[in-house]
Amino acid sequence: MNFLLTSAGIKNASIHNALLQLLGKPIAESSALCIPTASYGMRGGPGAAWRFISGQQPNCPMCELGWQSLGVLELTALPSIDKDFWAPLVQQTDVLLVNGGDALYLAYWMQQSGLADLLPSLRPEALWVGLSAGSMVMGPSIGDEFVGWILPTGGDKTLGMVDFSIFPHLDHERFPENAMPFAAEWAAKIPNPGYAIDDQTAIIVTGDKVEVVSEGHWKLFTK
Repeated sequence: MNFLLTSAGIKNASIHNALLQLLGKPIAESSALCIPTASYGMRGGPGAAWRFISGQQPNCPMCELGWQSLGVLELTALPSIDKDFWAPLVQQTDVLLVNGGDALYLAYWMQQSGLADLLPSLRPEALWVGLSAGSMVMGPSIGDEFVGWILPTGGDKTLGMVDFSIFPHLDHERFPENAMPFAAEWAAKIPNPGYAIDDQTAIIVTGDKVEVVSEGHWKLFTK
C-alpha cells in the first residue's frame, strides 16, 4: 500500500499531480471510500463528518475531486457488521480518503474495526490519502501536544505504518500554536523522526521511499 499524507487534502497542483501518479489512472476512473471517523473524536464532529463526505470542505479537497465511485466507510459501525460485508470492498477499492479530527480516536477505531489488520494485505497499488489526523495516524506516535481524546491505554501511540510522525498545519494563521518554534519543541520530545508540514505540503510513501511534494514549506526533524 502507498501513502499520500497531507495536512489539508489535495490542496494544489503539485499534490494533485502526485495523486494522479500514485493512482496510475485518472480520478474519474478510480474508486474511493471515505473514512470520516476521526471527526467524531473532536467537538463539532457530526458537522465536520458531513462536510467531508459531501465535499463541502473547499479548504481541504478530498471527496469532491470527481471519483468514479465514492462510498462511506464508518469504522465505528464495522464491529457490528460481518467482515465479509465490507472487507472485500476495501480490498477492491483504489483509494481510502481519510478525514482529519482526532488521530488517537481514529487509531483506536482502526484497530477495533479490524481495518488496521487488513491494510497490510491490500494490493501494492492501493492508496491511503490522509488529511491531518488521517495522515498522523500512520506514524508511530503523535506527541503529547496533539492528544485530545484519551486512549483506554493512555499514551500517544498510533499505528506505526510509517516510521515518522507528522506535525500538520505548520504556521497556519488559525493555529498560532502550530508555529515552527512549537514544532521544534514537539520534535525534540518524540522518539522518532518527524515532519512539520504546512497545508501546501504532502508526504509520499511508496515502499521504503519517502518524498515530499510542496508548494509551501516544511521541515524534517531527524534524530
